[in-house]
Amino acid sequence: MIFQTKKNKNDLTSQQSYILAHRRHHHRIAFFRLLILLLFLGLWEMATRAGYIDIFFFSSPSAVVRYLYQMILDASFFKHTGITLLETVVSFLLVTVFGLLAAMLLWYQSSLSEILEPYLVVLNSLPKSALAPLLIVWLGTGSKTIIVAGISVAVFGSVISLYTGFCQVDEELLKLILTLGGTRRDALFKVILPSSVPLILSNMKVNIGLCLVGVIIGEFLAARRGLGYLIIYGSQVFQLNMLITSIIILCAIAMILYKLIQSLEHSYKKKK
Repeated sequence: MIFQTKKNKNDLTSQQSYILAHRRHHHRIAFFRLLILLLFLGLWEMATRAGYIDIFFFSSPSAVVRYLYQMILDASFFKHTGITLLETVVSFLLVTVFGLLAAMLLWYQSSLSEILEPYLVVLNSLPKSALAPLLIVWLGTGSKTIIVAGISVAVFGSVISLYTGFCQVDEELLKLILTLGGTRRDALFKVILPSSVPLILSNMKVNIGLCLVGVIIGEFLAARRGLGYLIIYGSQVFQLNMLITSIIILCAIAMILYKLIQSLEHSYKKKK
């Protein structure tokens, strides 16, 4: 009994040591990430103040902060960021749903996948910026065109990635469920989809960035509001503060959306 108690205490101590070491590791990573960012901003600011780089063309961190503050005061920050964020989220949700349904259909109907696979590969490799002018002609300007542009960047790659992952699920599990009298539909919902949850979450992490890229491409050509519009307008009138601030906001949006999906992935792993 005493030996068992000591063993339990040793196990608990080892577990606590592992958790502490894991936390220290993440804290170190976060520290060095922040340090790199601060060094970059500090060097950028000093270079502009010392005249090594032209502030007219490269702006500066302090100028960006002042412009961002002005955007918040006149509410343009919420207007342009909100519309870009909304279009990105809508595009992402539609890509996620359509990509998953299409991949399920291709796996369920293997003959259909053999027919459509070359077309999916060609559409996925097609430069999506080439489609944007065509979308404007078909759909006009506005949010509808921008959302479709966001979808077009991510959807074909998403379908291919998910379908490929479905096909790589353990064959023995599929044979087992079919041997026990299950149908292909049972195999899809009881083996393929549960086994592919990590793949689906990983695919979502990629798609959120691609949808943001597609939305910005659409806003370059077919918008009068949004961060993509600010980037194009700022470059046309040489308002580099506007341009760089918009790019930095885009980076922040991309990071936040990615972290949200990553937290969803971590929650799934903990439950599992």
